[in-house]
Amino acid sequence: MPANKEDGGWKKLLWDSEKGEVLGRTGGSWFKIIGFYIIFYGCLAGIFIGTIQALLLTLSNYKPTWQDRVAPPGLSHTPRVEKGEVSFNLNDIETFLPYTRALKDFLTMYDDENQRDQMKYEDCGEEPAEYKNRGDLESDVGIRKACRFSRNLLGSCSGLTDREFGFKDGKPCIIVKLNRIVNFYPRPPTSNESIPEEAQPKVQPNVIPIFCSSKKEEDAGKIGEIKYFGLGGGFPLQYYPYYGKLLHPQYLQPLVALQFTNLTLNTELRIECKVFGDNIDYSEKDRYQGRFDLKIQVNSL
Repeated sequence: MPANKEDGGWKKLLWDSEKGEVLGRTGGSWFKIIGFYIIFYGCLAGIFIGTIQALLLTLSNYKPTWQDRVAPPGLSHTPRVEKGEVSFNLNDIETFLPYTRALKDFLTMYDDENQRDQMKYEDCGEEPAEYKNRGDLESDVGIRKACRFSRNLLGSCSGLTDREFGFKDGKPCIIVKLNRIVNFYPRPPTSNESIPEEAQPKVQPNVIPIFCSSKKEEDAGKIGEIKYFGLGGGFPLQYYPYYGKLLHPQYLQPLVALQFTNLTLNTELRIECKVFGDNIDYSEKDRYQGRFDLKIQVNSL
């Protein structure tokens, strides 16, 4: 301890006036080491930035470089419900109010008044047609127009004539769409080999057909009639491909409305809906890949 006091202790470590050192180094020494680390970390930052810039040069602003992990397409529905269960009571509006509110909010973007801008939207026909080619993704065409899709095509599930979407009468509606995938061309089925016999009448040119049936054999006679509303009762090809958010910001997916008109009351029913196409696959690990299943229970008690 005495020796430390003679040496000046920690004060001398901070500043040694005899040697002109700060924290054990002279000014020249500090200049050299700081300069070294500035150059060292500057080079590291330059390498990192250069690598990122080189990578960005290989990427497109409009199309994902790698889509091998995307299993097209996903099939989703509105209202989206927890665990895929729709349950309500005919005599209690509060039980189905969340479902009808979700449908109203979703369909707002499909209001005719929101599709009047001639610079953003165009009519693509009243019948299913072939793909709408609007140029390559990397072309200089710029922002593409979107096909109009009127809510009127959804019939009694449009929310225009029945604001309760059939829920009040025990005939609930579900709105279905194919998820967006940039530059994806869904191909209609070219044969009936993989299509259930009861779904084969729905196959027609220029449409990706959708068909729903009971998930369990014991429910086969309890589902009743299912009505399909939309352009061609499926997903027409003229709404594809999708060019992405930058080039297709106003894009509207074609919709299909399903109305279950004669469900057995007070019974939990399991329903599976699938789309069919040559490049549409299904996976046991993903219940929304090309299909979805839904539990519906309409109570009257």
